[in-house]
Amino acid sequence: MATAVAAEPSPSFVGSASCGTCHSAEYSSWKSSHHAEAWRPASTESVAGDFDEAVFEHAGRTTRFFHRDERFFIETEDFTDGPKVLEVKGVGGIEPLQQYLVETEPGKLQSFDVVWDQEKKSWFHLYPDQVLPPDDGFHWSGPYKSWNARCAECHATDFRKNYDARTRQYSSTQAESGVGCEACHGPGEAHVAWAENEESVLRSSFPGTDGHGLLLSFRETIAETEIQQCAGCHSRREPLEDGSPMPGTPFHDSYRLALLRDGLYHPDGQILDEVYVYGSFLQSKMYAKGLRCSDCHDPHSARLKADGNAVCTQCHSSAGNPAFASLPKKSYDDPTHHFHEPDSAGAACVSCHMIERTYMGVDGRRDHSFRVPRPDLSVKIGTPNACTDCHTDKTAGWAAEVLENRYPDSRHRGPHFAEVFANARADASGVGEDLLDIALHESFPGIVRASALNLLGNRSGPEQRALAAGLLRDPDPLVRAAAVPFAGLDTDGNGIALLTDALEDPVKSVRIAAARQMLRVPLDNTPERTRLSARSAQREWQETLSAKLDFPETHMAIGGTALVLRNSRAAIRAFQEATSLDPQLAEAWIMQVRLHMAEGDLAAAEVALQRALQNVPDNAALLDLKRQFTSR
Repeated sequence: MATAVAAEPSPSFVGSASCGTCHSAEYSSWKSSHHAEAWRPASTESVAGDFDEAVFEHAGRTTRFFHRDERFFIETEDFTDGPKVLEVKGVGGIEPLQQYLVETEPGKLQSFDVVWDQEKKSWFHLYPDQVLPPDDGFHWSGPYKSWNARCAECHATDFRKNYDARTRQYSSTQAESGVGCEACHGPGEAHVAWAENEESVLRSSFPGTDGHGLLLSFRETIAETEIQQCAGCHSRREPLEDGSPMPGTPFHDSYRLALLRDGLYHPDGQILDEVYVYGSFLQSKMYAKGLRCSDCHDPHSARLKADGNAVCTQCHSSAGNPAFASLPKKSYDDPTHHFHEPDSAGAACVSCHMIERTYMGVDGRRDHSFRVPRPDLSVKIGTPNACTDCHTDKTAGWAAEVLENRYPDSRHRGPHFAEVFANARADASGVGEDLLDIALHESFPGIVRASALNLLGNRSGPEQRALAAGLLRDPDPLVRAAAVPFAGLDTDGNGIALLTDALEDPVKSVRIAAARQMLRVPLDNTPERTRLSARSAQREWQETLSAKLDFPETHMAIGGTALVLRNSRAAIRAFQEATSLDPQLAEAWIMQVRLHMAEGDLAAAEVALQRALQNVPDNAALLDLKRQFTSR
């Protein structure tokens, strides 16, 4: 587990330039990195796109890019009150594409969907097949494309969102635009003081720092601490805080990681949607063996430590690597292993073991689960495989036969959790026992076991629920959090005891999962310890919701909670706020109509229905509600 840090007092942020005074080599490497250029103010140095009266058309909407002196502007018809001229306030990223941030309201930055292709030197639309009305939540000006809410935390150092739900306005701050030194190492004030006077008694002034005045030192830290620090941004996750966690904060105290869900991952855990890296890496044998990010990536330049296969042959070679003694010493970068022409695309380790998928139109990213190709699984359940990724004119059956002939004794063609997951996703019957077996099997990665519990859901009987609930004492927080729903009074009499342990878990994401579950448990019948722990965990949960009141999905969660508590008025208010932020959120409209009807306020229900159909005219459930009104 990563090392927790003291919350108070904390040193101040001093800026990356201060670090460069002593750490010149590291600073020089970082200065030109993608981290340093993750977010910069708009200037002649940072803006790469063509703002010389360039015009771009998409779906009948025209956008013009121009500049006046050293200021850059976007004139677009793709806006609620369009056309409008918006000044570019920021630049996101450097390559392979560059996004431009405009201020649509004071303090509110939105990421424009027409972006600059650095390789082709041309404008393109991130979602060319999408034609959204400007009031759609997924439109570039909507809440799901808010830079403050969805992006800035990972593009800045010490970002604070500071959203006011009453005014729906942001007063966001950051110590530094871009991912600076202190984004990973923590605020530098105490370290600078130590560098100026090593005799300074730092611990008395800043209790959270080490002997060098740092909150987090990577020289002596365990691999897991480093991995979790990187994972904060390199993962598909739900934040639990208002902005950037203090470096060194354990991942699961700051985020809830997305599991191997349908739509995000293929059934075998291969990347599908834009899930970044952490969820894939957790599945890998490399993670299990203690590999850390900096074994392959230089943390300052953010580049690979070697070119081509050389980054892999640091370990996968006849010489081996003493840090990973269990790895067989043999030649991997050789035709006897990859059976392709040397230096060809097929001979690249990543071609077979790290398939690439393209996101944001031009941004190729590799799967970090480091898997052996399984075309035999492709034949069974339709998952992709590296072989036919390249050999597009061949079938998965052909690839499976080739591998079987070349590796007749391979241990990589046995049963795989993917077959169980695929059946569960298809809602097949009789998979409950198999899902539970996967969840209980400690040899599977934690994220796989947690995903199995997630799929198990209500497919379980009393005995299965009792076994699943027992996983609340598992070492992995992902498994513990996924086991929480199974801990109830109907397990084996230990449900409340297990839930109480979960409410007091050392990891916040587990405590919050338990707090949600306790809504369904009558506290009056529980021990005092349980009641006190539940109230404490529920306060934490409320704090996490308060940090995300600019998310429509947060108000859906608040509305659902209010329904469990039988507070229909609070539920209606929450669903109304959800549709204020995202007018196309049909589920929130449906709940408003039904709740008004349940209260006997048919006039309010009809008004809500009319507004809903203006925004989501083709929704089947809303049309059915309309028929109910018509037939009255």
